[in-house]
Amino acid sequence: MKVILIKYGELTTKGENRNEFIKLLTKNIKNILKGLNPIIERNRVRMYIECDDADKAIKKLQKVFGIHGVVPAYKIEPDEKIIKEKALELLKNKEGTFKVETNRADKNYPIPSMEFNNIMGGYILKNTNLKVDVHNPDTVLHIEIRVEGTYIYTDVIKGMGGYPVGTQGKGLLMLSGGIDSPVAGYLALKRGIDIDCLYFEAPPHTSPEAKEKVIKLASIVNEYSGNIRLLVVPFTKLQEEIYKNHADTYMITIMRRMMYRIASEVCHKNHYKAIINGESIGQVASQTLDSINVIECVADMPIIRPVACMDKLEIIDVAKNIGTYETSILPYEDCCTIFLPKHPVIKPKLDKCLAIEKRFDFESLIEETINGIEIIDDFSHNTDLL
Repeated sequence: MKVILIKYGELTTKGENRNEFIKLLTKNIKNILKGLNPIIERNRVRMYIECDDADKAIKKLQKVFGIHGVVPAYKIEPDEKIIKEKALELLKNKEGTFKVETNRADKNYPIPSMEFNNIMGGYILKNTNLKVDVHNPDTVLHIEIRVEGTYIYTDVIKGMGGYPVGTQGKGLLMLSGGIDSPVAGYLALKRGIDIDCLYFEAPPHTSPEAKEKVIKLASIVNEYSGNIRLLVVPFTKLQEEIYKNHADTYMITIMRRMMYRIASEVCHKNHYKAIINGESIGQVASQTLDSINVIECVADMPIIRPVACMDKLEIIDVAKNIGTYETSILPYEDCCTIFLPKHPVIKPKLDKCLAIEKRFDFESLIEETINGIEIIDDFSHNTDLL
């Protein structure tokens, strides 16, 4: 019987929390494999999955955090003859050298691991053209003899590592249509933070394509979570009010302060533990240390910046690896670029911000904006822009 064997990642070092981490990982895997009817058995060292389409499941499992290795394996009877037959089947297309590694977790099995290695190694030498190399083999034949069954395999596909999503609670990602914020979301997920996404749209200044682009980005990041909602903020009235009140070089600074106020309020209403964004120090005017200090002081939530100290090329490399880059570079502008002044201030003053904000009733506009949030939690019907 073909099964998928899961080797746990970093969570195996977590002592008393280990069982809770494994339970959460199981929940996340069920979420990711929804529709494939997974049957999951688990213990403290391994997880075993049977489902309708193993190949499709393996591709999905490679994007699940908390997994060290994804192993296509066979569950067979602990009979020496059956094990030998399955070993030859797995090795028939292999070339070069091999090694046998037996793990006799079931101590009631009569043959010790080293002795079984020798038995299998001799059998393989007689029945294939492979040669033994115990130090640097081309192929390792793994045999795990456990109480629940015997598992045999040759290939271990590297998993994502990290913590299972949700072990650190839930955060709110400020998702734009750019390169950086989807990468920030991915990195937050890797450290166990479950996320929802907050997107600010300003029609007619931003296009429907810009919104579809962000939905697409959210759907790609969701492949690493399976649990993301996208909260779409109607930002037009508030943004136009900022523009009317002559913010000039302070336009982006004031706008970002409003975004942080909205994000903080949404966090409180939905019990998110932190705000997450894609700010990289010094990359644009609103991300200088002076700007960050003036902007973030309106927030009363922790702010996590996973890409803060990465340069643009490093961020791009991650974006390409996780599949968001090609969507991020599509030419549809978000509300941060529509009203971008020619010379945005890079060393804003807090008293100047406060003076500008006194010119209009932003509190009621923020309340109206939050009340108008649209929630998208089904990404299966989003427009394919690529």
